[in-house]
Amino acid sequence: MARPKLIGGMAVVLIFVLLLGMEWIHEQFYLGLSVLIMGVTFVPFFIRFERRKLKGRELVILAVLGSVAAISRLPFSMLPSVQPTTFVIITTGAVFGGESGFVVGSLAALVSNLFLGEGPWTPWQMYAWGMIGGLSGLLSSFKWFQTTLGRCFFGLLSGYLFGWMMNLWEVISLHMTDWKALLALYGSSFYFDTAHAVSNVLFLALFSKSWVKTLVRFKKKYGLLER
Repeated sequence: MARPKLIGGMAVVLIFVLLLGMEWIHEQFYLGLSVLIMGVTFVPFFIRFERRKLKGRELVILAVLGSVAAISRLPFSMLPSVQPTTFVIITTGAVFGGESGFVVGSLAALVSNLFLGEGPWTPWQMYAWGMIGGLSGLLSSFKWFQTTLGRCFFGLLSGYLFGWMMNLWEVISLHMTDWKALLALYGSSFYFDTAHAVSNVLFLALFSKSWVKTLVRFKKKYGLLER
């Protein structure tokens, strides 16, 4: 169990490093290669998800969680980066596993952008939120993550990781190679990343215990998404 989790975590880090270094790997094809790498990372999650032979009620609970994660983003759209979407994704991964967390995270970005606006940033949001859900599933067996404090710590980091990934989209799409411009970009987003991180901690601190308890009850009662 520990070895696949370690391999999965290392793979996520490797993919992030490759995306970050894509600008210097090959200038001519930097955008195509970055999108290719990001797309390839979607495949293993969805293949594993498809092989689980899900029941109808399992698809329903994931569709509901994905919809809740997406809709919960809309009322907070006027507040920069304050959104309970990440909270729903983290708790989903913690209870139902990394594949389910990844699917709900990807679905939340796709569906919410139908109302907020689709664009070339949508796949990056799907990837970023999907990876947060996937990492949540990878960490779910650790005792520290099963506590509210542990989930809050991960939520804090997730806010910054999500922001850094979206900054990376701008770096690659705008072909930015100047370190001063990179520092300015990441510095200007620090306030928004912090708002996202703090809101994650707030939602997780207030609701994660009862939310996880409810999801676990549904999981056991109806035999949903057993790993």
